[in-house]
Amino acid sequence: MAKVDMELKKAFSELQLKAIETAQQLKLADIQIDSLKRSKQHAALTEREISSLDTNTKTYDSVGRMFMLSPLNEIKENLKKKQTLAEDKIKTLENNKSYLDRSLKDSENNLREMVQQRKDALD
Repeated sequence: MAKVDMELKKAFSELQLKAIETAQQLKLADIQIDSLKRSKQHAALTEREISSLDTNTKTYDSVGRMFMLSPLNEIKENLKKKQTLAEDKIKTLENNKSYLDRSLKDSENNLREMVQQRKDALD
């Protein structure tokens, strides 16, 4: 009987640790998703603004800490790539979040089953 109690105690502590780690990972994923959404929106707004410019307008693209003269079409392409990359990363993070949620729920269900088995054994 004491061995079963120790097993349950160990399972509870493992679940608690997993829940805390999962909550931290979910929070981090949410922060990253928000950041990527802002980046994507910034690129979309910039693209919209520069689309109204004349094709002969001198435009500069940032490269590190400096700016280089770049054709308008190249800047538009870079902005579209940036938006696509952000969308892909957001999808990946959202899939990871759903996996973490399922994993945590599976662990909780396993623990419930252990408790139920313990109750059944005592009855």
